[in-house]
Amino acid sequence: MIRLVIVDDHPVVRDGLRGMFSDAEFSVIGEAANGEEAVTVVEALRPDVVLMDLRMPGVDGVTAINRLRDLGNPARVLVLTTYDTDRDVLPAIKAGATGYLLKDTPRDSLYAAVRAAARGEAVLSPAVATKLIGQVREPAEEPLSQRELDVLTLVARGSTNREAAARLFISEATVKTHLLHVYAKLGVKDRAAAVAVAYERGLLRS
Repeated sequence: MIRLVIVDDHPVVRDGLRGMFSDAEFSVIGEAANGEEAVTVVEALRPDVVLMDLRMPGVDGVTAINRLRDLGNPARVLVLTTYDTDRDVLPAIKAGATGYLLKDTPRDSLYAAVRAAARGEAVLSPAVATKLIGQVREPAEEPLSQRELDVLTLVARGSTNREAAARLFISEATVKTHLLHVYAKLGVKDRAAAVAVAYERGLLRS
């Protein structure tokens, strides 16, 4: 039997989930209405799986997940929420959630997810999985330093490396180094592409 704690600030949601998990395979051993209560209940009852909402009054779900992790609590936390925005998904996964599902997940899929979470397997709704893959494929842009912007601005105005070096009172070799850093940060291979991408991102103005 998989022992569950349900954490949600809406009593109707807790009642619905308790009813869903009322067969011989699952046992709802506790409930909580916010993150602070969740930590107390989960520490006291040591369930196998916690169904955790995220946006709750007082202590939110991510904070509760972090506290349980810091306490070394072995319960698997399966987020069950309405929200799939980056500001919800990524902090929850980083905090240590075993899975992340939306509240419109079909009943059979939710059962399967709880079983998987109890085994320590990661469980993600399709929408959340797509969002996380997108984050991996699109790393955060590294900003250009002021000197790199200075060099790129002169290049965009038609200056050669030698002319840019003279204007900035640096060596031509230093200009080349700055440009290599610019290419790497913008994901391009030459001057023309660097200027085009910089205008596209609003780093340069006509």
